[in-house]
Amino acid sequence: MRHTVSKISLRNGVQGLLIHIPDATVMTFDFNFRAGDYLAEPNKWEVPHLMEHVLLGANELVPKARDFQAELEKNGAYSNATTGSYDITYEAECADFEWDRILGLMMLAITKPLFLDDEFAAEFGNVTEEMVARSNNHFRRLSLEMRQAFGLVAKTDNERLQLMKHITVQDVRDHYARTHFSNNMRFVIAGNLTVARQRIIHDLLGTIDLPKGKKRLQLPNERPRSLAGHPIYVPNDTVENIYFYIDTFVRRRLKDPETDALSLANTILTETLYSRILGTARERGLVYGMNSGLSHTKSASNWWFGAQVSDKNAPALLKIMLDEIMKVKQGDIQLAELEAAKQYALGRFQRSAQTVAGTASGYAGRYFFDGVIEDYYRIPERIQAISKKQMVRVTNEMFADQVWGMGILGNCGEEFTRSLTRQITPLWQTN
Repeated sequence: MRHTVSKISLRNGVQGLLIHIPDATVMTFDFNFRAGDYLAEPNKWEVPHLMEHVLLGANELVPKARDFQAELEKNGAYSNATTGSYDITYEAECADFEWDRILGLMMLAITKPLFLDDEFAAEFGNVTEEMVARSNNHFRRLSLEMRQAFGLVAKTDNERLQLMKHITVQDVRDHYARTHFSNNMRFVIAGNLTVARQRIIHDLLGTIDLPKGKKRLQLPNERPRSLAGHPIYVPNDTVENIYFYIDTFVRRRLKDPETDALSLANTILTETLYSRILGTARERGLVYGMNSGLSHTKSASNWWFGAQVSDKNAPALLKIMLDEIMKVKQGDIQLAELEAAKQYALGRFQRSAQTVAGTASGYAGRYFFDGVIEDYYRIPERIQAISKKQMVRVTNEMFADQVWGMGILGNCGEEFTRSLTRQITPLWQTN
């Protein structure tokens, strides 16, 4: 969607982006605080999550959670909140005609929560149910086990369930007080933001009733350690196949051109049904689906691959992975293949921002993470600028630090896990 972006920095420390989309019929709001899991005490890991659940409830104006939700949703508006390793984000979307009412309600919830004992007790039960449901997600279980082993911010859902008994409503109030201050708040608001509307937003956020605090809380300095000789095996007799992840890290943050190049290599390898790894594996009837992607911490970058595959097909799938990644490392990329991947990336980019929410999310993730404002209109140019040389260089660098690991969930046994790990080890061996 055609749009313009402006950054505002207010005297109270609140900062954010206003995304003006002329003629938009909806408005979206995202309010972010560095308040995630990494700030919790180890034996009270679920405090941020519980706080997020209780915050959008009773407040000084509407002293009952159900009544507040009824008021917010009466014209079809939507609200939610999410807790991650680093952040808590409160979000809402509403019809254009009630944007100011919904913004006021969200500000009320964020600044004047009551954290009632009975609502805490209810949400304690709801979070317990949520965590039990999450623990049935095998990919999530394996991912958390591996993050923990790599030394990243993580605990498994079963661990988190066990630790919840230590948490009181006072812990929730204390976490709110430590994290919800104006210098720690960032936002992205998108919609038909006329000059008059922008002025109202400036005034409302500039006088938000939160303490100023010192400065935005810093991200944790996670430094992943290698699991090369110690693959993670999570036994589970209830699954008939295996779930696996393979992660490799470089001990620094990739620069944007490097991320662009690695993302295109990822496209060539797994992102389509005609890609080198997934396409070949599907053609041979080895696997139904496969995922891969890039992620970043404050001081490292990660490339991961994952799939669900039968024991008998796993060695053949990993051989395809090994062969095709080695080809990219060695520069075996045809010009036509490179151009086709660029066209795919361009089309995917254009599809990603067809809505107000999609446009906003294209900015929010990076902005909330490290304060960088992506230049949306330069992304096609960045894609076209990717060269084969860049792709080969960054692919090799992702394996050069030899910080990697493999994890398997299933009933295949530890020896089978070790044999699959040995099979892919050549990716990290130097010539």
